[in-house]
Amino acid sequence: MTELGAYLAKKSASKAEIAKKTGISKSRISELTLNPSTQLRVKELYLIALAIDADPGEVLKEICKELKLREDKA
Repeated sequence: MTELGAYLAKKSASKAEIAKKTGISKSRISELTLNPSTQLRVKELYLIALAIDADPGEVLKEICKELKLREDKA
């Protein structure tokens, strides 16, 4: 499961409802939530956030919480 998948599960969000509201196919939603190698597009993230009545910035922070800048080793 991806970070997006975990986030949507925590919110009890219906993938079918998200697909219906956003126009993103059910198969694409499944791919985004199950396959970690799938790249999430910004437009998709924004639409998904709107569909679940969440702030897009908060969703981004939550699903990217593991990302960190490299430390400068000078």
